[in-house]
Parts: sequence; C-alpha cells; structure tokens
Amino acid sequence: MKCAARKTRVPQSLLISMLLRPLLLSTLLITPCLAESNWPQFRGEGGLGIGTGKPPLEFSSEKNLKWQVEVPFGHSSPCIWGGKIALTGLDGGKLVTFCLSRADGRELWHAAAPAEKVEGAHRIGSPATPTCCTDGTRLIAYFGSYGVLAYDWNGKMLWQKPLPSPIVEFGTSASPIIADGKVIIVADQDVGSYMIALDVKTGTPVWRVDRSEFRRSFSTPFIWRHDRIEELIVSGSLMTRSYDLKDGKLRWSASGMARVSNTSPIAMGDVLIVCGWNAGGDPDDRVEMEPHESFLAAHDADKNGLLSETEFPAGPLRDRFTIIDADKNGTVNQAEYDAMRAIFAKAANQLFAIKAGGSGDITDTHLLWRQTKHLPYVFSPVITNGRVFTVKGGGLASAYDAKSGSPIFQAERLDASGEYYASAVSAHGRVYVTSQRGVVSVLDAASDTLKVLGKNDLKEPVFASPAIVDGVIYLRTNKRLCAFEE
Repeated sequence: MKCAARKTRVPQSLLISMLLRPLLLSTLLITPCLAESNWPQFRGEGGLGIGTGKPPLEFSSEKNLKWQVEVPFGHSSPCIWGGKIALTGLDGGKLVTFCLSRADGRELWHAAAPAEKVEGAHRIGSPATPTCCTDGTRLIAYFGSYGVLAYDWNGKMLWQKPLPSPIVEFGTSASPIIADGKVIIVADQDVGSYMIALDVKTGTPVWRVDRSEFRRSFSTPFIWRHDRIEELIVSGSLMTRSYDLKDGKLRWSASGMARVSNTSPIAMGDVLIVCGWNAGGDPDDRVEMEPHESFLAAHDADKNGLLSETEFPAGPLRDRFTIIDADKNGTVNQAEYDAMRAIFAKAANQLFAIKAGGSGDITDTHLLWRQTKHLPYVFSPVITNGRVFTVKGGGLASAYDAKSGSPIFQAERLDASGEYYASAVSAHGRVYVTSQRGVVSVLDAASDTLKVLGKNDLKEPVFASPAIVDGVIYLRTNKRLCAFEE
C-alpha cells in the first residue's frame, strides 16, 4: 500500500523571506556599514567645520525640533561621539563637564572641575569656552581656571593635569585638540605664553614650547594634513607658526597677522587659510603710540616713571590699558609700553593663503594670496565647494576661490545684523552662519552670488559654534542645547 505524499503549504511571508535571503546576504557583503558620524573637537573632524548628512533649511522651537534641553551657561561647542554629547559650563559657581544623550538630550553625567577660583572673562564671555575633544575613548576638558581633565565617556576620571591660569583678563578660549596621541594646549597670554603636549593616555607632559614672544590670542590650533605629513599650525599675535607634532620643533613662521588672533586656521589640501582682524590693524584705522620718553614726560603726573590707567589720556590707549599692562599690576613700565607700541606698529589685518612646503621664514616665499577688507573678528571661515566663506560683523558675507583668492562675492549684506562669534559650518552644499543675536542664515555654497536658502531666528544669544552630524544640527544658545532635524 502506497502512502500518498502530504502537501505542505509554505506561508507566503516565509517564501518571500527565503527568496530574498540570498539577495540580502549579497547586499550586506558588498555594502559598507553606515556608522554614525562624530564631531570630536571644536569644528568637528579635523577642525574643518564640515558636517554630514542633510540638515534642515528651516528650524525653530516650533519646526524641525528633535529635542531641546536647558544647559548650564557656557560658550563651548558640542563634542559628539557615538550616542553622547559633551559640553562644559558654569553651574552653581562651579565649572562642570557634562554629558548628554544624543537621542533625547537627557543628562547622563556631570563632573565638577576642582578649580579653587574661577578665572575672569570678558563681559560677554564665559569661563567655560574651550570645547572638549575626544579620541573616542578619552574625553578631554580644559578650563583656564584649572587645567586639563580626562574622563571616559561614562564620566570616570582618568587623569588630571593642573596648569596655571593664563594671565589675560578676558579668560581662556582656545580649545584643546588631540593629535598623534597627544593633547595640545596653546596658552597664549600677556606674560609667559607657551604650548604644551600631554600624553592622551596619562596626562604626562611630552614636550613644551616657549611662546613668550607672543601676547594674548584665542585661536584653537589646527592640524594641517597634506602630502602625507601633519603640521601643527598655531595662529598668534602678529604671526602664524608651524610645529612638528612629534617634538614641538618649529617648522616655519609667517608674519602678517592681527595683534590678537581669534579665528582658527583651516585648509584645503596643500592650501592653508589663515585669518585675523583686530582694532588698529587696518590701513585707515591704525592705533599709534608715540615714543615712551615723550609720552612719559607728558603724562606721568606723579613722576614715578610708571603710568597708571588714569595717567593715560581718554581714548584708544586708555581703553586698552589692561592689554598694555601685561603683568596686570596696575601700572605700565617702559618694557610693557614699548612692546605694545611695536605690536600696534606691526599688526596687519588680513585673510591669506599659504602654500605647503615651506621652512624658516616663509612670509615672502609661500604666500599665495591675501584679502585685507571685510574680515571676520572671531568667526572662523569654512571651505566648501572650493570656496572660503566668511562673515564680517554686521552681517557682511564674502566668498573667495580657495586657490586663487578671487572674490566670488564680497561684503554682501545678510538680513541678520550684529556680531558673529560662532564659526561657520557646512553640510550638503550649504553654509550655516550664526549671529550673536541667534539668527542662523543658510547659504548656498554653489551659487556665484549670495543666495540665502533659509533664515532662522532662535531668539536667544548664540556664541557657540554649531555641530552638524548625520543631518542633525546641534546648536547651543546661552540657555539651551537644541537638536534640529528634518
């Protein structure tokens, strides 16, 4: 007797799954994994201000808002790794590093720096201005009031390195960076400027460079990667310098900077872009100081050979007394006076490009181009689509060809006035520029004229530079951290 074979009905969903499985497997084998992007330091990967994904053109508390949370006061920008965001702030009189969830902004942990005293800051500044940096394992925070602190991303303290508070009444602004296994700290100040490299794993000093000929500056250092080499670029008062990452030895110097450097360098391949503007450095707006001997004879009322603030006549020099008084002892001696007189005489405001391959003094040999008008003050430019984008205070936007310096457009007015302290960022063919008043203008990076694609008023002051990661804009106002996504 034969048994009839029993027919089994295969569910349609299982059949489709069986048929698609080889196709899915082959797709996985040939398609790379799409991992989340990161923003590991001030201005993101490489310090270039270039984001990932497609960020929104329009956003506010009512539109394209993913989440927003209140955060302690501070001007540091987001540092993002994986699913976490690190910031610093001043909370209850203490300087803190805190970590938020990238998914919803909830606080994961916070830790206070063991600072005995919080340093002073500019009237619109913050003692929590340097942005954290990370190598993915260690999170580095730097406060001028204390020094350097290293945590893991769960908030565990790994090491700490106290450093002297910089001698400058405006506070610390330059952010730390990590390169070649080292944490780089630039402490340009009015007396005793230096740069130090710490082992990122232990905090042990690896090398230290004396920069005592430099006065105050607030520019974050930059790693210029080109031709299979890495140069450590530092913009300071009157000049920009390149150092060897391995030992801190000087590679080259280029003169022609403002008396105070606020913006950070950027690069496109073998072209380095440097920018500096400060009062008294334009040809038609110089600050001049007469020789010390005649000035002292005319204004030293008590005849003690020193100059107090009240002995300076009202005007640009008295306004800058705390800068001229380098050691902050309340009087200006001849050495301090002569040093500042020389700085004012040599200061040069300009945006300029340097070609790679120089050594020694390259001021006259490696300059590719320069622009001397319509320069930003604190705002660091961004390069995208082969163009350098800048915004001068008042909302005057310019774009230049990065290789030739030829203007694409220049000093075109944005409908967003006020100062610009946040630096530019770019993603998806767009440039995002943020005014102090909290207006974010979105520019078309490919247009040969100024083309504003969007304007977003956050209605709060903004000093911190935005981060753009996987199409999400993370933007810190004076009170909140916001995440915007289409």
